[in-house]
Amino acid sequence: MFTKKLEIFFLSIIVIAILMLSKNYYDNYIFSTNDIPDSYKQRIIDKEQEVLQLMQSNYGFSFRVPIIVTDKFKGKLYGITAYKNGDIKIYLNKKVMQESMDYMVDSVIAHEYAHALIFKLGIRDSNKDGHSKEWQQACENLGGMKCEQYVNSHDVVMGKLPFK
Repeated sequence: MFTKKLEIFFLSIIVIAILMLSKNYYDNYIFSTNDIPDSYKQRIIDKEQEVLQLMQSNYGFSFRVPIIVTDKFKGKLYGITAYKNGDIKIYLNKKVMQESMDYMVDSVIAHEYAHALIFKLGIRDSNKDGHSKEWQQACENLGGMKCEQYVNSHDVVMGKLPFK
């Protein structure tokens, strides 16, 4: 009798695990094949407004840059600011948004806007990686929580934990 109950218990766990995996696969499929949710769009808009207000108060002007969410990134790059012929655009990686939206909003948008500001101000980067002291100061002035050169994976992982 105990063996039968144990079999039913483990079979139930297997069924629950399969259902959870199926839901996770379905959610990922829906996210990757559709536009980002309206709640994500609103968070990006809200953060952009905050960055623009900080730009106005810290630099005496502000300018909006198109933010384009794309799934064309290779790897885990969170965002990039492109400057070509005076045209500036910010690209955000849709592939990492679902798992790291908080990090995207808290750090990446200000990070990329800081690059746009540096481009707009015409500050040339002597070390050519785009993360000069001027950039770091701009990132902080625009409300970036983590103004490091690149994504800090530890911060992304720790941000998902229910305790810190």
